[in-house]
Amino acid sequence: MLDRIRWWVREQSPPLPPRRRRPDLTLPLPQRDPSLAVPLPLPPTSAPSSSSSSSSQSSSSTSGVVVGGGGVGTHLNQNNHNHHGRKSNHQLIHVSELERVSRVGSGAGGTVYKVIHRPTGKLYALKVIYGNHDESVRRQICREIEILRDVDNPNVVKCHDMFDHNGEIEVLLEFMDRGSLEGQKIPREQDLADLARQTLRGLAYLHSRRIVHRDIKPSNLLIDTRNQVKIADFGVSRILEQTMDPCNSSVGTIAYMSPERINTDLNQGQYDGYAGDIWSLGVSILEFYLGRFPFAVGRQGDWASLMCAICMSQPPEAPPTASREFRDFIACCLQREPRRRWTASRLLHHPFIAQNNIAGNNQVLNNVHQLLPPPPPPRTLPS
Repeated sequence: MLDRIRWWVREQSPPLPPRRRRPDLTLPLPQRDPSLAVPLPLPPTSAPSSSSSSSSQSSSSTSGVVVGGGGVGTHLNQNNHNHHGRKSNHQLIHVSELERVSRVGSGAGGTVYKVIHRPTGKLYALKVIYGNHDESVRRQICREIEILRDVDNPNVVKCHDMFDHNGEIEVLLEFMDRGSLEGQKIPREQDLADLARQTLRGLAYLHSRRIVHRDIKPSNLLIDTRNQVKIADFGVSRILEQTMDPCNSSVGTIAYMSPERINTDLNQGQYDGYAGDIWSLGVSILEFYLGRFPFAVGRQGDWASLMCAICMSQPPEAPPTASREFRDFIACCLQREPRRRWTASRLLHHPFIAQNNIAGNNQVLNNVHQLLPPPPPPRTLPS
């Protein structure tokens, strides 16, 4: 009887209208913005099996990951062999073992810190490179790190390692305790010749290994307490160009760049990086001699003024009061046509360098040693 009543009620009731979704209550699906995606570090994978080929081991080798000291530090060198296949005796340094002592300097590309390796007490310079580094840039850095670490020359700052730490690229470098030669005036030609000789030895070494510096300037020429001059930031400028704004084709100031690098219409669009390094060296040496930037504009001037001064005016010359050998040396570096500039190896035999050789030793720049601030006195421990 109850079932019949329910049936009768259903038959008498009017049909319900179909349900419709209210358009004002429709929520849009969230849109993913790829530019805001944060890449997470991959966990370390297991070691390759012994049956793997050497090529697969090279392509799938794992990075050493260190946790501690405020973040994750990943060694960008992918194995313990150099690019010639020889076993490296490089000591693995972990980011967590480095303690920042002070900031040495900073610029458009990054900041350099003086750090101490706590287990050994050894001092290093740590360059932290700004910018967001995508996967292609990281792979490029991994390919270049073995080349940079294999560089070994007394006039080139040693690159010990590179890390990916908290999303930043950090380069561990040899520490030069007297800093850079930026802002120094060196009017004595014998001292200037020794500085140029040491720099040319480093450049000749890099060029013989097909490494172009691309950023020779006074701030990248460092000196230590032994009066040894070394070239810094080789290879790093190339990494900076890939990590900075892609619309900016150069790193930092163009003041020391060669004309054909600034204006690609010159030299039929051909750029010789080795000749570009020689131009930058000539501008730097002449600046040391004059005590000022050798062009008619300041080196911190706007881009248009610098371009006009470098690309449209005659190359700067040493003053008539300088020796004939020094004037000719500068002219051999600052030739407008790249093919007419002397190579680093040839410049080492230039009369300005050969005649001012100080008995074959590396005692350099006595006046610069006086110009630079003296080293701090040793701290005395309380008794």
